[in-house]
Amino acid sequence: MRLIRRDDAPATLLRSLRRAGDLAELGQVQAGRQAQNVIRRIRREPEPTPWVRAAASGAVVGLGAGLTLTAVASAVAGYFARVVVTPVKERVENLEILAVVSGSDGDEVILPATDETVVDGTYGLYFHGGQGFARIGDITSFSPRDGTLARRIEYVTGGDLRTAVRGWWSSVTYQSPADLGLEFDDVLIDLPGGPAPAWHVPPADSTGPLARQGIWAIMVHGRGGARTEGLKALGAAQRLGIDSLLISYRNDGEAPPAPDGRYGLGITEWEDVEAAIRYALEQGAEDIVLFGWSMGGAIALQTVDRSPLSARVRGLVLTGPVIDWIDVLAYQARALRIPEPVGRMTRWFISHRAGRRVTGLASPVDLKVLNWISRSEQLRHRTLILHSIDDDVVPYGPSRDLAEMNERVTFVPFTRAKHVKEWNHKPERWDEHVEQWMVDLFAAPAPGQTGAIDLEAISAASSAAGDPARSA
Repeated sequence: MRLIRRDDAPATLLRSLRRAGDLAELGQVQAGRQAQNVIRRIRREPEPTPWVRAAASGAVVGLGAGLTLTAVASAVAGYFARVVVTPVKERVENLEILAVVSGSDGDEVILPATDETVVDGTYGLYFHGGQGFARIGDITSFSPRDGTLARRIEYVTGGDLRTAVRGWWSSVTYQSPADLGLEFDDVLIDLPGGPAPAWHVPPADSTGPLARQGIWAIMVHGRGGARTEGLKALGAAQRLGIDSLLISYRNDGEAPPAPDGRYGLGITEWEDVEAAIRYALEQGAEDIVLFGWSMGGAIALQTVDRSPLSARVRGLVLTGPVIDWIDVLAYQARALRIPEPVGRMTRWFISHRAGRRVTGLASPVDLKVLNWISRSEQLRHRTLILHSIDDDVVPYGPSRDLAEMNERVTFVPFTRAKHVKEWNHKPERWDEHVEQWMVDLFAAPAPGQTGAIDLEAISAASSAAGDPARSA
């Protein structure tokens, strides 16, 4: 059920962006004052998706009198290209918190009924600019007439939810491994840009089906996320009896930023995952499984494609992953009614050297390398993909298609879970598929893995090869 509210700011911006992206309307912009009015409308509104920021970039501020349609189209394309590769520094509090009331089983929060808040499951609610966090559980009541619902509050940390008026909905359900009652170590991993924090969570006991085999799961969060995203996978990892390493990487607010301060969409970030693999191997790991969410999936795929350490990676578990960035960018452009020529120009800015002045990228991002549909036969690692068919940020089609094209890939569809909330909506289903797939993975022979790997020799060989991604 979709309930439209007058104060639904994301929907308002979506309509505003659609108007701005409509060629017919842009063609009618004949004076600088009219053009700047369009931009002001965009700048006033919060983001429609996690990938579109509220503030307009310098690429569009300069719209002036007499601009041609081509110039306006170029400005819009440049704006979206820069948004895609620019790290999110501040989240928009786009969900109204109406009240906190006492229920029969504890406190409940009253929220607007939106596409996401009406979905069953367990979620996070950040408030007070991200300083406060609440774990939100079951729906206890729903008022279609008022367009509101009540959900159970499981716990609150970092602030008083009763004083909050706005926040944002999240797939994050815990703030640290301690919230799950697990022992862990705060560790530092030496990335190419400097030391970065990570959590190492060893198995609580040695009774799991994969225990005492030296298996480590490395958790790679998505764009705009943090290592807290991987905490929801710890239940499955603990039952399996494997170690978990939840990492930070460049530009995520915890690890050192990249020199250009821009996302590489996987082209550069894989080096940080390689450093995490090296750390795990140095700590005694024998086999690695990479877990990735959203852009973290794209990063994991680049890691097994580029890293000399990929031979020690037995498989990948990807949730709502970016399988093809070209498809994702085209989908987002269509959702905002940005004309296809402008969408193509956006991708051109990202992938060509001439676009660097607009995007701020030190080096262009080769979107073709990030397209695993066209490269399906080159994926040689067994991969489990869990993806909701109603994902409105990263469409599920490429995940399904990759599984149809490559027998090493297993695809598990979800429904109603939206983007990277598959576990939140159906935790038992997510855990069951992941745990069974992992057991089956390690029951099969390890392809081509014999003898010890000399990490120093691999590192030297990689540097000598002059990998272009390392200089990006």
